[in-house]
Amino acid sequence: MIFRCFLCKLRTHQWCFLLFNVLLFHALLFGADFVEEYLLQPTPVVYTDGAVVRVREKARKLDLSAAKENVSKAYHISNAEACRNSDIFLLTLVFSSAANLTQREVIRKTWANSVVIQGFPVKTLFFLGPTQTSDAQEDIMRESEHYGDIIQADKSTLQDPKERTVLALRWVIAFCPLSRFILLTKESVFVNLPAIGSYLLGLHRHPEDLYLGRVIQKDSPDRNPNSPGFLPPTLYPNKFLPEYCDGTAYVLSQDVVRKVYVASAAVPGPVPIDAFVGLCAQKSGVAPTHSARFSGEKHVYYNACCYRYLFSSAGMGSHELEKVWKDLEQKGGQCSLLKTYYGLVNCKVHTYLDKLGLFN
Repeated sequence: MIFRCFLCKLRTHQWCFLLFNVLLFHALLFGADFVEEYLLQPTPVVYTDGAVVRVREKARKLDLSAAKENVSKAYHISNAEACRNSDIFLLTLVFSSAANLTQREVIRKTWANSVVIQGFPVKTLFFLGPTQTSDAQEDIMRESEHYGDIIQADKSTLQDPKERTVLALRWVIAFCPLSRFILLTKESVFVNLPAIGSYLLGLHRHPEDLYLGRVIQKDSPDRNPNSPGFLPPTLYPNKFLPEYCDGTAYVLSQDVVRKVYVASAAVPGPVPIDAFVGLCAQKSGVAPTHSARFSGEKHVYYNACCYRYLFSSAGMGSHELEKVWKDLEQKGGQCSLLKTYYGLVNCKVHTYLDKLGLFN
């Protein structure tokens, strides 16, 4: 009753002031995401560049099925039968350190336990580098035999993220060519497969030239000669790197996997791996599609309805991942529009406060 009387006494200018502050709050909280979502979208491309046309044509004709035996030699564990020629809707490759069995176990029990999304098959595999000792390798072999979800490259050059990514894409082309979409992510990321799958199923265009993630703009190349990532102007004269998706989690359609793989041979080496994929995409005439539902490198404060809406959240250790997943399972069901809105406000505010060190 008192609250109603208070509202009645508010004058027009006071109502305007309150409304302005509410709008300002929402603009600050969601404005960047809204602008990015609608402005950072690819525009239709006319392929007049002969080099782009050649890359796209070569990618279209690329067929590694006849060279599977030779391709397998690049992998200590090739897991060549993982897809068994099945038409997988969404294939997820998780880049994982060979020693981090605990994190892989938790991922298997949590977000990667889905095998179907709305009736469409999905699959999650782990892409590992080489081990340091024979005992560690035996552990990986046992893990692979038990779960059947390990791919392991047999190269010391796997310390180079570029080589690791190229080998992962080569594996997809050779052994899983019928998968429609490929999600590449890291072991420290929470991934919302149902939300990503629902988004992909709802696309109103033919699923080609899709390079989807959190788009990074106007990132400058490393011009420090003493840096391991030094990119001299002679190799890359442009002031900024091309737009690219943050590497914590991003989706490629099968045709883009092939285009990036073909273009990779012509891209200079000393660039960050995220930007490397972006450069390959640019050389093949593919522009990234932005979605603010990917968190990028940001760890998003947990709220159940927020996490049901997001595509990813970075920086998730095994204990937090288990805790988050248990809570999501206990609460179950879908969130209403109002609850989703409240959840997004809650997790965004807490995430920003955490970043500023103002919230414990």
